[in-house]
Amino acid sequence: MTITATKPLEDEPANRIDTPAHTPAHAPSRWGPKLWAVLFVAGLAMFLDALDVSMVGVALPSIGAELGLETASLQWIVNGYILGYGGLLLLGGRMADLLGRRQVFLTALVVFGAASLIGGLVDNEALLIASRIVKGVAAAFTAPAALSIITTTFKEGHDRNKALSIFTVFGATGYASGLIASGLLTSIDWRLTFFAPVVVVAGVIIAAFFVVPKNAEREKGHIDFAGSATLTGGMLAAVYTIVTVPETGFTPLVTATTVAAVVLLGAFFIIENKVAHPLVRLSIFKVKSIVRANLAALAIFGSYISFQTIVSLYLQNTLQWEPIQMALALAPAGIIVAVLSPFAGKFIDRYGTKSMIIASMAAFVLGYLWFIARGGSAEPNYVVDYLPAFLLLGLGFALGFSSVMVQATEGIADDEQGLASGLVQTSGQIGGAVVLAVVTGLISGGAATSIAQYRPGLYMVTAVALIGLAASATALLGRRTAVEAA
Repeated sequence: MTITATKPLEDEPANRIDTPAHTPAHAPSRWGPKLWAVLFVAGLAMFLDALDVSMVGVALPSIGAELGLETASLQWIVNGYILGYGGLLLLGGRMADLLGRRQVFLTALVVFGAASLIGGLVDNEALLIASRIVKGVAAAFTAPAALSIITTTFKEGHDRNKALSIFTVFGATGYASGLIASGLLTSIDWRLTFFAPVVVVAGVIIAAFFVVPKNAEREKGHIDFAGSATLTGGMLAAVYTIVTVPETGFTPLVTATTVAAVVLLGAFFIIENKVAHPLVRLSIFKVKSIVRANLAALAIFGSYISFQTIVSLYLQNTLQWEPIQMALALAPAGIIVAVLSPFAGKFIDRYGTKSMIIASMAAFVLGYLWFIARGGSAEPNYVVDYLPAFLLLGLGFALGFSSVMVQATEGIADDEQGLASGLVQTSGQIGGAVVLAVVTGLISGGAATSIAQYRPGLYMVTAVALIGLAASATALLGRRTAVEAA
């Protein structure tokens, strides 16, 4: 195959090792009603995930007040979902490839709805967190199945870029809708934020049953349960250690979980190198563009989930804002994503994923810095002190999310689209869990009477975004080297 000097400069398919040859971008094609219906149903899964994250984030102070939970306990309501989600995303993606995307998608939706219903009914902290973990596990199967449905339905190039940009709109709409709905529902009863997604799930199940096509031919291979178990167990142990050490130090239990995290995560990498059908084909990390995409996902979700938690606690607990005030304050970020995301595909076609991701990370860094500089006023002016930061974060998501997904799945054969989709989403969720655990340790301790208690967490959030920006910017060095070689 002849490779031109210019093609590797954009997304490096020519440098990919042990991956199928990159297929050229296809010319735009007209989409019929069936394609739009598939995209709509898959997008609703993204809508549900974003809806859940934003609704629970707003409801945290109310949950803590009713159940008597401290910040360290509240973070497990978020992290329980994230760890169930991030720990099993790779397994979910692989099972979608092997067992059929439609079957996995429908089954996981049923579990997601049941867990959400149970979470709204329980009064016990442990049961609430358990329901969130189960809900995250269900999302770990719906999300990669939905994304791989899109990437295998729409041809690589313009069509897939357009589909993924629309997919992002569903996420933005879900996030913005969740903020506003949670603000209203939490004012009545926080439990309604758990019941509301059940109605959406029921509609998605019915639509998916008729719209989502069956796999024409299931992929061959085996499921790496050992790899999945060691990864999930290792992440749970690691996050528990990170959350607990600031409060208790290295007690015998914490020491045991630390050792368990090291052993299990080490075992995961050994298993992936040994088994015939690994959960993660480790050679995929030899592809620089895929590594950068996963690092960007880690930085975006790792920083923003923690930032939203900080803002929710600060505005409601310290400044005594009502839930609806806090929700409306964050809503412009979701609106920006919803407005700009439909154009993301065109931006990617014109500027490439590398430039888009760098611009995205820069917007996140500027947004966090603005909030650090202006957000600590005792009597803040929302338009001057908060709104610019939230708009910058919305811009970061609008530019970055679709670009990361395109870069992470481009050039991957259909039989590994579930793996690639699950991998990049896992990076985002693991980033969210680990960074939130660290941030919680930094901001815990006593009642917060000013922004000062939250500043260490805000600095951590900004540092994560800066690392993501630096990692993404290395693509420019690779481009410069390639240009000079050409």
